[in-house]
Amino acid sequence: MPTPATAAAAALSPSLFLQSLPSAATIAPLSRPSLFRPCPTATILPFRARLRVTCQTVLSADVSSSAEIEEEEQLAAAKIGKRVRVIVPLKVYHVQKAPGLDLNGLEGVIKQYVGVWKGKRISANLPFKIEFQIEVEGQPRPVKFISHLKEDEFEYVD
Repeated sequence: MPTPATAAAAALSPSLFLQSLPSAATIAPLSRPSLFRPCPTATILPFRARLRVTCQTVLSADVSSSAEIEEEEQLAAAKIGKRVRVIVPLKVYHVQKAPGLDLNGLEGVIKQYVGVWKGKRISANLPFKIEFQIEVEGQPRPVKFISHLKEDEFEYVD
């Protein structure tokens, strides 16, 4: 653990501080604690007269099996192309030709399920991509737009 003297030396001259350290020391960052978040596995290593801080973290923890993911993909693939009707009051503002559009009662088609991506489950809050068509006055053709919804926000129309 660095003493206050070595901490002051590190603030003034990193090269002096490196000479006082062993080849690798595990310590918390010394200066500006508001800018650095302490990491339990932070290691300071000498690197070309500079300090290099490395921090190891877990990038992914895939707890679902591939069989579960394949089953989820198959269930979702069966739903793609089906007609659905929105059953909750839901306003969208991303349709430029119809701002503040209420989707309640509109019918659309499921185009894609985005809960699984490249064979891995992702945390999509609104996993169903649904395409709608609406008639807007002043437009010769129906306006198409896409909205993402949860499964409990629509019902299947047969």
